[in-house]
Amino acid sequence: MEDIEDVLGPAGFSDGGAPPGLRLPLSIVAVKPKRRSSRLAQTQPQPDARIPGTQTIYVKTFGCSHNQSDSEYMSGQLSAFGYAITEEPEGADLWLINTCTVKNPSQSAMTTLISKCKSANKPLVVAGCVPQGSRDLKELEGISIIGVQQIDRVVEVVEETLKGHEVRLLSRKTLPSLDLPKVRKNKFIEILPINVGCLGACTYCKTKHARGHLGSYTIESLVDRVKIVVSEGVREIWLSSEDTGAYGRDIGTNLPNLLNAIVAELPADRSTMLRIGMTNPPFILEHLNEIASVLRHPCVYTFLHVPVQSGSDAVLKAMNREYTVSEFRMVVDTLCELVPGMQIATDIICGFPGETDEDFAQTVSLVKEYQLPQVHISQFYPRPGTPAARMKKVPSIEVKKRSRELTSVFEAFSPYEGLKGRVERIWITEIATDGVHLVGHTKGYIQVLVIAPDSMLGTSADAKITSVGRWSVFGEVIEGSVAVKEAAHKQNCAEVQEENGQNHVEEATCCTNTCDSCACSGAESTAQQCSPSSVAPTNRGDAARQETPQPTLVRRNVEGTVKTSEVDTATPTAKDQQPNVVTRRALNIDRILWGGLAVSFATTVAVLVLLTYKISRTPSY
Repeated sequence: MEDIEDVLGPAGFSDGGAPPGLRLPLSIVAVKPKRRSSRLAQTQPQPDARIPGTQTIYVKTFGCSHNQSDSEYMSGQLSAFGYAITEEPEGADLWLINTCTVKNPSQSAMTTLISKCKSANKPLVVAGCVPQGSRDLKELEGISIIGVQQIDRVVEVVEETLKGHEVRLLSRKTLPSLDLPKVRKNKFIEILPINVGCLGACTYCKTKHARGHLGSYTIESLVDRVKIVVSEGVREIWLSSEDTGAYGRDIGTNLPNLLNAIVAELPADRSTMLRIGMTNPPFILEHLNEIASVLRHPCVYTFLHVPVQSGSDAVLKAMNREYTVSEFRMVVDTLCELVPGMQIATDIICGFPGETDEDFAQTVSLVKEYQLPQVHISQFYPRPGTPAARMKKVPSIEVKKRSRELTSVFEAFSPYEGLKGRVERIWITEIATDGVHLVGHTKGYIQVLVIAPDSMLGTSADAKITSVGRWSVFGEVIEGSVAVKEAAHKQNCAEVQEENGQNHVEEATCCTNTCDSCACSGAESTAQQCSPSSVAPTNRGDAARQETPQPTLVRRNVEGTVKTSEVDTATPTAKDQQPNVVTRRALNIDRILWGGLAVSFATTVAVLVLLTYKISRTPSY
């Protein structure tokens, strides 16, 4: 099948540029966070499908946050051009499926969705890693496809597909602009891709076939994007890539340089937080101190995803992971030692070809040793075209057995037990899938579910942790602790550091008014290492967070009234703290209803007494 350049034909299109008439506005389009049941937003009116450019597009995304960002960019361009974006496939005029090629299940789900689309006789466009890495896949025959580096031309592909043409646009070119129109799935969260591809050559990985070699955005373009999204009210920025740690090695810079430039633009009031994306061990080993310094910054979540994949050096070598178990330990131990409250997540593949019982036992031992709060366990899936697919496989029964065993070991941990009863600052950005709770995250990116009004979305507040489970942490928002939603301060974190005479990120995060805890108190530091039998999966080092001196802040309580309060710098004990908490969002309504019932009852009694008195005084004849 010909590429779209050959389908459209006119000279000037073959260089990858947009054809005349497809100049799109650079404004950002945002949508409310996903809601469910009674809290679902009203459905947009369906446009007339006969008018070009006004059809309804169903967008479905599989895979990582980078894929989600690509879908948001594609939705933004389609929306800016006049198309309506929907999450309901039945009423859509065209389906756009953004695919993932990491594992068999995600690709199988794509295949199922393609079959449903064909059965419904809907026009279909498939995007993402599957068509880019496996363009000759049988399931993609007769379907329009668009590659990962061509998302800025999705409008062309959709228009041609709606006309009945089959379009294939897969040629690689320069990186898509970061300033394309964007429809965020959650208006408070910006997923910012800092690079595409990677420098690795893992024997099991299919994503490298799709995303290719490392290609990094410039620091200037990323910082400019951060400034824009902060001004738009974004409360979380997720740095995303196939390997965050490899950033910049192709353009003569590195990840610490980027991180320092970004945190310098974050608001001093901590209204916007930064989350660093997944990084493999090899490319952050030489920058551990610098990375730790950034993670201690008050505007950065103390959380990092570092996949280990196996606890056996022999298996890691077969995977071509380019690091050893001891180097993974060095990463985890160093970060947990230098960063109070550090939270580490990791990945494990069970049953990689050639994995022996001894290899697996070493993996189990590593998981037991560190007891990390998040371990993503998966079975090995051979991906077509990868070296691992040609290796001798472990029997599937054994793979499943090992996966179940490791899952049982992991589920036996109680990573959040130490949080109960503590007061933690949380940043609230999402509505939980139950449609009742709001989702907040601590500085260590531990998810906390609270019952609070929707007006608290996009704010931060102190929450008392009331209960913890294996997978969930529940809390109650402390009344009066909600930070003002609007970013009223124009000075950034770097300016605050300069005012305090601290010119480096590392210095600024020690003993300042905006720190959650102090890492420079020598022997008195409460930070713990993620070492054997001493890993505290809660926010280690934050035990004294309540006692940290804070500046005078403008606060907004849940009812919306604004007041100025000076945080007491005295050292309260757990018994002394008796915070007023918002236990239910309907608290004030309940009070009004009960008050109304009481008044009604009192009025009724008064009327009855008055009638009785008048009747008794009326003379009888």
